[in-house]
Amino acid sequence: MYKLVILIEAQDDSARFDARWPQFLALAEKMPGLRREVTSHVDRVLHGSLHPHLMHELFFDSLKAATEAMASIEGSAAGQVLQDISGGKVTLLLADHSQDDLAHIKRHAETLDAPPGNRA
Repeated sequence: MYKLVILIEAQDDSARFDARWPQFLALAEKMPGLRREVTSHVDRVLHGSLHPHLMHELFFDSLKAATEAMASIEGSAAGQVLQDISGGKVTLLLADHSQDDLAHIKRHAETLDAPPGNRA
């Protein structure tokens, strides 16, 4: 799975940004191949020089699906709105996404904790 990660810095006019954010979402949610999306409000940066205020993630089946979605009419329109409402204070990342469920992680940890002769 691939995701488009959008990191948005704090805005000079947050009321204007907040008022137009639903316009971006409406366009982004029409992007072909979109599987899921997540929005996170960043309340603190623990380390690093990037200080995003908002993180938005759009998930696709593959890198090809993500790049095609971004190049689509809907993706282009969403990108234009995003640039306009953020004043360019945005970072875009494409990332190969994988995740594991907690039950699998715990099973793996239990296997590693077992004596060498008892490992599955």
